[in-house]
Amino acid sequence: MLNVVSGYAPQVGCELEEKERFWSELDEVIESIPTGERVVIGADFNGHVGEGNTGDEEVMGKFGVKERNLEGQMVVDFAKRMDMAVVNTYFQKREEHSVTYKSGGRSTQVDYILCRRGTLKEISDYKVVVGESVARQHRMVVCRMTVMVCKRKRSKIEIEKKTKWWKLKKRNVVRTLDRS
Repeated sequence: MLNVVSGYAPQVGCELEEKERFWSELDEVIESIPTGERVVIGADFNGHVGEGNTGDEEVMGKFGVKERNLEGQMVVDFAKRMDMAVVNTYFQKREEHSVTYKSGGRSTQVDYILCRRGTLKEISDYKVVVGESVARQHRMVVCRMTVMVCKRKRSKIEIEKKTKWWKLKKRNVVRTLDRS
């Protein structure tokens, strides 16, 4: 099972209460997904996780963009709480292919892909598609994920007993049913 979650966090200028409500609701969504299922979050978190990962090695790589801000710290804290990884930071790219937001001469990384840490090994690459834009200033972020589909074995309890209708044609079976 693969669960895909899309989100849009409140902007930097919004009230702290609104931001906390967003993170609380996102926590509820992720907690409602069983731990054995895959989760991929693609969201505009409106925060900068920054480059480097000192102290946060369990949830991010060292290839972020620029400095971390308060909203970026919220992303990292969420990843730690939910045992997730910030995919964008694990792959070294040229800055042009890491920047997800460009406006008025400013360029930064605010759109991220997150996945459960246990499934990070299934993601082989991520990139920002430079020519495509989702919104005017935002660039599309994609990742390549290889999911192994395993056929589940059914237990003996799950296997339904077949009714062998052809056996009703035998006389001794018919007599047994008539006496019941």
